Amino acid sequence: MRRAHICAYAPAVPPDVRACLCGVSDGARAGPADGHRLVRCRHRPRPAAGHLWACTRDARYFRVKLVFAGTPEVAVPALDALIASGRHEVAAVVTRPDAPAGRGRHLVASPVAERAEEAGIEVLKPAKPRDEDFLARLREIAPDCCPVVAYGALLPKAALDIPVHGWVNLHFSLLPAWRGAAPVQHALMAGDEITGASTFLIEEGLDSGPVYGTVTEQVRPTDTSGDLLTRLAFAGAGLLAATMDGIEDGTLKAVPQPTEGVTFAPKITVEDAQIDWSAPALRVDRVVRGCTPAPGAWTVFRGERLKLIQVALTPERDDIAPGELSVGKNNVYVGTGSHAVELLWVQAQGKKPMKAADWARGVRIAVGERLGVQSQR
Repeated sequence: MRRAHICAYAPAVPPDVRACLCGVSDGARAGPADGHRLVRCRHRPRPAAGHLWACTRDARYFRVKLVFAGTPEVAVPALDALIASGRHEVAAVVTRPDAPAGRGRHLVASPVAERAEEAGIEVLKPAKPRDEDFLARLREIAPDCCPVVAYGALLPKAALDIPVHGWVNLHFSLLPAWRGAAPVQHALMAGDEITGASTFLIEEGLDSGPVYGTVTEQVRPTDTSGDLLTRLAFAGAGLLAATMDGIEDGTLKAVPQPTEGVTFAPKITVEDAQIDWSAPALRVDRVVRGCTPAPGAWTVFRGERLKLIQVALTPERDDIAPGELSVGKNNVYVGTGSHAVELLWVQAQGKKPMKAADWARGVRIAVGERLGVQSQR
């Protein structure tokens, strides 16, 4: 066996260290040496001396090779954090294929794809992550780990088995609460006061893998799902970068999720976003905030959809029947199953968002008219 190079920080190779055999055990880790951790090289041959052993504290010799998977804007802060860390080599990005957007329905690249291209990173856009061409390219890259943020497709076992340290997902809830596609929306609609983000090892179950770390976030009384998701995206970006560091250092171990407290957060449908005016005002407010900006809370007015963008609780008005509109000079109230809510911003079908008072003046609401009724005229 050929002699291995030694990191300048370590005086000797620990007795359990063996020289790297090219093509075997990427990223394998040796034991600590004088407080430093030696890692196997990434197939960097050195003349007459085999392969390099490098200390993780010496970024000149070793950077963790990552393949990042993500698609929407909410995933971009995490990608930026990994690019900026200095410890991580983002070798490629996996994202969903270009999709039609805008009035012309032209194909548009995802926000993650655009950011990766700006950074000069290879972009992979498999139609399905089980495609053999994609899997072959992933094997060629040979990533140490694959961080994931809102990729948008289920990963097959053939892909899960490729990276040394697996695929690590950033999920926007405190697992095991709100497993699924819409954790932020469900947290708001349920009235959670504290939420957060979790990093966990992806397994074949739904968001059920062991957790590496969490970060918490206070829910504000006026938060929409868009507001809260933006804050979680930036808080979670730091968590994901720290998780990558801890996994590679060997200082972070994933902990199985508890069996108690499991809740699920399926995708919010258009039907879920329809306002039930017989529900309490607090429920109406939570549905509006949870469904803003997408899919958008809505009701029916004169047979057409009316989108509700912002409402306010008005407990002093308990004299209005559920769904009934009451219009003042600059205010529009609607009754619920408890007390009224004030409509602040709405969007009529085919129109731009507007202040509710301006909308009410334009449609000339009659006394006793209600929301949620298919046709009144």
